Amino acid sequence: MAATPASRTYDVVLLGATGFTGGLTADYLAEHAPDGVRWAIAGRSKEKLEKVRDRLGAGGEGVDLVVVDSTDEAALRDMAAQTKVVATTVGPYLEHGGPLVAACAQEGTDYVDLTGEPEFVDRMYVEHQATAERSGARLVHACGFDSIPHDLGAYFTVQELAGAVGGEITAPVTLRGVVRSNGTFSGGTFHSALNAFARAKQMREAMQARKRVEPRPKDRRSRAVAGKPGRDKTLGYWLLPLPTIDPFVVARSGAALASYGPDFRYSHFAGTKTLRYAAGGMAGAGGIAVASQVPPLRNALKKRVPQGSGPSEGRRSKSWFSVEFVGESDGTTVRTKVSGGDPGYTETAKMLAESALCLALDDNPTTSGQVTTAQAMGDALLTRLRAAGLSFDRVS
Repeated sequence: MAATPASRTYDVVLLGATGFTGGLTADYLAEHAPDGVRWAIAGRSKEKLEKVRDRLGAGGEGVDLVVVDSTDEAALRDMAAQTKVVATTVGPYLEHGGPLVAACAQEGTDYVDLTGEPEFVDRMYVEHQATAERSGARLVHACGFDSIPHDLGAYFTVQELAGAVGGEITAPVTLRGVVRSNGTFSGGTFHSALNAFARAKQMREAMQARKRVEPRPKDRRSRAVAGKPGRDKTLGYWLLPLPTIDPFVVARSGAALASYGPDFRYSHFAGTKTLRYAAGGMAGAGGIAVASQVPPLRNALKKRVPQGSGPSEGRRSKSWFSVEFVGESDGTTVRTKVSGGDPGYTETAKMLAESALCLALDDNPTTSGQVTTAQAMGDALLTRLRAAGLSFDRVS
């Protein structure tokens, strides 16, 4: 039997605190975790963990160190049993994440990560959904820029659309999200993307395996719909379909939440102001996809953008992102916008930390198993992120 939350030593344990994004997450918790929150940082090296705690200064006082390897299943389970929530930045998750998910599912411990890897998420569902449902664990993947602005942005837009149509949505909903940014992606995200491109067959197999066991909503539909390149007359951007995890996450929220209406469809794009940038983006993505199939080229690309490193604070301070949504139902159109600062590092660390605190401290919907941020936390996380500086606005 899993330990009850009241008997656990910690509210949150952060695994991967010695890495770049993990370090930013530790910084955020040290500055923003409420008084009385019991948290610890975890990783393989006690010496490196001590350096992180020393760097945190006064915010690190009382923060414990948990020395654990991501391959040590017994130690991971022991760590999971000590805390309400584990937050992990150790990726690529397909290589390093499975044992920790298993440990949290077994111990009834809530789990949050930064993965953008569809294959990993689908495999974790097949392998651990039943266990997590029995133990009460909430397994919440994609709690960074993948996919909180898109998932909670869609959730917010549906709420605004419901208000515009006078209450409950009873007609089909079509929603598109268009992301723009000047920020740089993290090394971990880049490595995960390369691995995903190289494992297209395995990714399809994992998706099919999940479809065979995952229940579908009754009398409702929710789908991720592949969009087409072109010009968006409403937003004024050239659109480039994005092959990311985000539309799958949004569609799963639509399947779980009846408030999304009887027939929900979501499409996901990158937006550019000129056709030249759109064409360049398509060519660049195609080139990376081709290179990922050739091991020497894939390894060379990984060396160009190493894991565990990131841009300077000055560079991050100049970075920004926005995701604009257009929702339509029964002749009514609503536009919203989610925006913030540096997406790949600063805001991602903030989103992961606030997700962990939300699960540990807030009054959330009763859920278990693998759930999305909108499904698991919804309004509570939306409130937290707004208070933390992210904007969720109705445009028209």
